[in-house]
Amino acid sequence: MTQMISPIRSFTAMLTLALGLGLGQAPAPASAQGLFEPVIKVNGDAVTRYELEQRTRLLTLLRAPADPARLAHDQLIEDRLKLQAAKAQGIAVSEEAVREGMERFASQGNLTGDQMIKLLAQGGVAEQTFYEFVRAGLTWRELTQARFGPRVSVSEEDLERARAAISSGTGVRVLLSEIIIPYTPQTEEQVLSRAKRISEMTSESAFSAQARQYSATPSRDRGGRMPWTPITKLPPILRPLVLGLAPGEVTEPLPLQGAVALFQMRGIEETDVPEPEYAAIEYAAYYIPGGRTEAALARAAQIDADTDTCDDLYGIAQGQPPSVLERGSKAPSDIPDDIAIELSRLDPGEISTTLTRANGETLVLLMLCGRTAVLPGAEEQAAPAATGEGEEGAEDTTAAPDVTQQLSMQIANQRLDSFSRGYLEQLRSEARIIEY
Repeated sequence: MTQMISPIRSFTAMLTLALGLGLGQAPAPASAQGLFEPVIKVNGDAVTRYELEQRTRLLTLLRAPADPARLAHDQLIEDRLKLQAAKAQGIAVSEEAVREGMERFASQGNLTGDQMIKLLAQGGVAEQTFYEFVRAGLTWRELTQARFGPRVSVSEEDLERARAAISSGTGVRVLLSEIIIPYTPQTEEQVLSRAKRISEMTSESAFSAQARQYSATPSRDRGGRMPWTPITKLPPILRPLVLGLAPGEVTEPLPLQGAVALFQMRGIEETDVPEPEYAAIEYAAYYIPGGRTEAALARAAQIDADTDTCDDLYGIAQGQPPSVLERGSKAPSDIPDDIAIELSRLDPGEISTTLTRANGETLVLLMLCGRTAVLPGAEEQAAPAATGEGEEGAEDTTAAPDVTQQLSMQIANQRLDSFSRGYLEQLRSEARIIEY
């Protein structure tokens, strides 16, 4: 279901927080007279003002990583295209399947379907809105699997590379190029459209040219080229995306907070020296008003020159509100994606000024304090306790087929998603879309 917001962390907390902040009051209707008038027509199928308001409200409650109104507009157009294409192929999902999909979606927040429907209702979102949201995603999944499933294959070479990347006893490193483009609410649509075009490139020189022109990372002067990076240093969100790439291929645009990221594979290789997995990463974030203005960036450069360690930032923040400086140690999976990506390229004491907050109005000076590696042998010591088999349990291979199946599905899904995105772009380019 490509349109679902994923991953969904602390789903119940998100909904209750949104309601507690007053977002749960039902939106005032535009007018009873015009509520069900079409605002968009897609190949003759209407999208009403009511549907647009409802989807916007749903995405607001789900904390969608973009402007909810713009995302709702785009999603509803895509939903019409998806359902029209499925109908043309004779594909439809049953009401029972949709209800099961609603239950699965709700379960990501430890909710039942009924509980989620009630929470959404408190926020002014009708059950039918949730139903249609899920129905479109399920229908599209059925269509793309039928259309592209036979074309997706995973070779043993793909699996071996994936196994090597997650094995604690094998060193694997990747050679990537990066582009991270910040945006404001005013430039978001333009930036996301540009990112989509970049994601379709296969030329390293073309990707580098885009990096020099648009990327906000220090690597822009090198055409976005990053040095060889151990796979274990990459944040969890990037590893499966990178493993699914062949040389020259680019990830789909990865939405971050106030920015979008793309990565191109230039090379991958095994090394003789295993790289450690990390149990925790400590970092500090100092917030500078002004966003990416010349004054704010100059302030960040001065702080960089005056500091060598995270401890030095306490002196910089002295006399200011406590909220200007945050410092902590987190497991890699608990770090926000945009921060994790920035930290992956830093050594202790180095800083990044790529990120912003507050819709681009606050610059984030991010410094890596240090990384804590997983203790050698910790996993092996835990293995017998998990199996209850002593030394024999430490060499248990019963899970191997499951791991292989998971890796295969992960790689196949990434490739299927790439096909489906291209197909959707084709449908949109051929559609007759009228906005009122």
